[in-house]
Amino acid sequence: MAKVAFLGLGVMGYPMAGHLAAAGHEVCVYNRTEAKAEKWTEEHSGTHASTPGAAAAGCDFVMACVGNDDDLRSVCLGEDGAFAGMTGNAIFVDHTTVSAMVTRELAAEIPGRYVDAPISGGQAGAENGQLSIMCGGDEAAFAKAEPVMEVYSKICRRLGDVGAGQMTKMCNQIAIAGLVQGLSEALHFAQTAGLDGRAVVEVISQGAAGSWQMSNRYETMLDDKFDHGFAIDWMRKDLGICLATGDEIGAALPVTALVDQFYKDVQNMGGGRWDTSALIKRLAALSKD
Repeated sequence: MAKVAFLGLGVMGYPMAGHLAAAGHEVCVYNRTEAKAEKWTEEHSGTHASTPGAAAAGCDFVMACVGNDDDLRSVCLGEDGAFAGMTGNAIFVDHTTVSAMVTRELAAEIPGRYVDAPISGGQAGAENGQLSIMCGGDEAAFAKAEPVMEVYSKICRRLGDVGAGQMTKMCNQIAIAGLVQGLSEALHFAQTAGLDGRAVVEVISQGAAGSWQMSNRYETMLDDKFDHGFAIDWMRKDLGICLATGDEIGAALPVTALVDQFYKDVQNMGGGRWDTSALIKRLAALSKD
């Protein structure tokens, strides 16, 4: 068992830290809103600290799951940051979806001890300990961190050096963007044609059209329920990273760019906090026009 700090108790980090405690690790949590950290310690065995550095002190591993590049820098750097509190051969594992640029920038501060490990699987995956974790970093650092991450993963794989995890997560978000738009159009088409959407999905999900998005989101999409899952505001943040990186490396992402603008339309409808499957609401609005 290891001594672990967990920084960031959002919808993903909160249950992930809980899995670590349940597995027997000694966990100290930090959250910008301290009340949430206090709530976590009431529900799980573990402690909380008032700064990232204090949480990281004496730990074998420091895990982070925050919001964006700036949030990650704020918990890592400075006299109260995690890096200042880390001692010995402690390893930093970042589960945030951020740019490869900030990943490499921060990894340079603690050479050989940084693993970028963005996650996929949504809130349900975090709660059930069934996340897909895509990692980059030093082989030895990953080998040490992998057994710790296994408590909340169904697959955890190293794809290359620092930054490879974030680049792989971009592939994940690029693929999801097109899938959700396609599913939205299929369900919208079925409804407009007067078909039973559930019956349609029962049939087509068993063939080449089947996907995780279809299996896990079609019912809520048909029921016009979007108060769950991964928020559109966060998806646009991720797609912005994908598009900027695509420009940087010369990768054409025409569908991703188009779907990003569709998500912007949903934000303008007041749906920034809706689940990403709310793309179907945009189609319904267009039909009314």
